[in-house]
Amino acid sequence: MLNIALPKGRLGNKVYALLDKLGYSCPELLEDNRKLVFENAASGVRYFLVKPTDVATYVERGAADVGVVGKDILREKDYDLYELMDLKFGKCRMAIAAKNGYVEDPDSVLRVATKYTNTTKRYFSSIDREIEIIELHGSIELAPILDLSDVIVDIVETGSTLRENDLSVIKEIENISARLIANKSSYRFKENEIRQLEEKIGKEI
Repeated sequence: MLNIALPKGRLGNKVYALLDKLGYSCPELLEDNRKLVFENAASGVRYFLVKPTDVATYVERGAADVGVVGKDILREKDYDLYELMDLKFGKCRMAIAAKNGYVEDPDSVLRVATKYTNTTKRYFSSIDREIEIIELHGSIELAPILDLSDVIVDIVETGSTLRENDLSVIKEIENISARLIANKSSYRFKENEIRQLEEKIGKEI
């Protein structure tokens, strides 16, 4: 039985649609219920629905053999697992954004609001820029509007939320997409099953 951690929400739905197409179906998962664990012995698969930010933890600790997670989450923390492949969907950008018309003062400490604290520290350290991090976990766009921060570092997909709040991207840090990850022990003991999954996905994408 291959244990797969699926992120809840739109990304998870897209991942399941792909896996269902490849023979890893579990019809019960599509039913209207509040279950979090779904199993189909015929397909040899067991799915866990978890919060997107928790997928890597479930895989790292062996509760799941494989999972799908955004590259932004893998970059934020040094997980001890295998990153197997880029799934080439769930694409977005890690970017710095500010109010339209913002002009940076290079002589002052830059105030940066973000939930991606480690990624932010790493980037600004690489350009030798002194910053003050303001850690937030929701409505990051509010920070520069209310003068809590000068800029924000966040994931940007279409940019519509920024535009609606009179903000815009001033610097793209990196491209982000969904990645297939595996537990290191599982990759040894279930190598055939996981490699078969990789091969099937590789041919499809």
